[in-house]
Amino acid sequence: MTRVNALFVCGKNRLRSPTAEHVFASWPGVETASAGVGNDADVLVNAELLAWADLIFVMELVHRRKLTARFRSELASKRVICLDIPDDFDYMASELIDLLQARVRRFLPA
Repeated sequence: MTRVNALFVCGKNRLRSPTAEHVFASWPGVETASAGVGNDADVLVNAELLAWADLIFVMELVHRRKLTARFRSELASKRVICLDIPDDFDYMASELIDLLQARVRRFLPA
C-alpha cells in the first residue's frame, strides 16, 4: 500500500489543523502532521514539513497565499488543496470533523 503524508495547515495550528491531524491519523496508509502559517503558531510551517508532505491541505485561501509567499520553490511540485473551512470551530468540534471528512476523504487512499 502506498503511504501518503498529509500536512494540514491553518493560521495558529491550535484548532482546525490539529483536529484534521488527529482525525486522519488513523486513516489507513496516511501519516499526518499539522502546522500554522502565523508567526504565533504552535507549530510553525517550515521547509522540512513541506518537503515531507505529499498532500498539503490549507483551511483557507489566505493560508495558501502565505505559504506561496514564503515557500514558492518548496511548493513547486506539491499539491496544495484549499478546504475552505473558516475559523469558526473549536478543537475536535463534531461539525468541524464532519466538514473535514467530507472534504478530505476523496484525496486520501481508499
